[in-house]
Amino acid sequence: MEGRNAAGLQPGADTFYYFAYGSNLLKERILLDNPSASFHSTAMLQDFKLAFGNHKGNQNSRWHGGVATVVESEGDKVWGVVWKMNIFSLDSLDIQEGVAGGIYQPIEISVLTANEGLVCRCYKMNKCIYGLTSPQYKQVMCMGAKQNYLPLEYQKMLGELETNNYSGPIAIMDKLKEALQKVQDKG
Repeated sequence: MEGRNAAGLQPGADTFYYFAYGSNLLKERILLDNPSASFHSTAMLQDFKLAFGNHKGNQNSRWHGGVATVVESEGDKVWGVVWKMNIFSLDSLDIQEGVAGGIYQPIEISVLTANEGLVCRCYKMNKCIYGLTSPQYKQVMCMGAKQNYLPLEYQKMLGELETNNYSGPIAIMDKLKEALQKVQDKG
């Protein structure tokens, strides 16, 4: 791990906790790129707020709208999911979050679960220019919030987010529909 930002990582550990608050709220989304992720708990990040935008204002080519980030904000809170992940998933998670390109930076945060406080890896967007998210990104977040039983008032807030009304194709949505269909076929 030498030379790597060790936010949220315990020296010598073979797993780490990752706090997801955006599209990775949805189990099927995180498993697309990070198959070692297993649900640990829901959690609250205190003194942060949820925001949407793009790195340096560059349009996000995956979601065609603003994507989620967290911003320090005293008294506010962000709800999310803590995933327990194998240390070997760190590279794929960093790639998904655009760490090498400077889009997001890993940060170490403390969250509160129903039973404990946890130190987790999280990601915060660098040089965020705020903007509306796409309906598709909002949909994935809302599905993840419902799937993981985040507080109803938080789910309502997500459901009321204004979007940019993008209606074109989004490749990752096709992959997610396939993954969700597989789950449905098994059940």
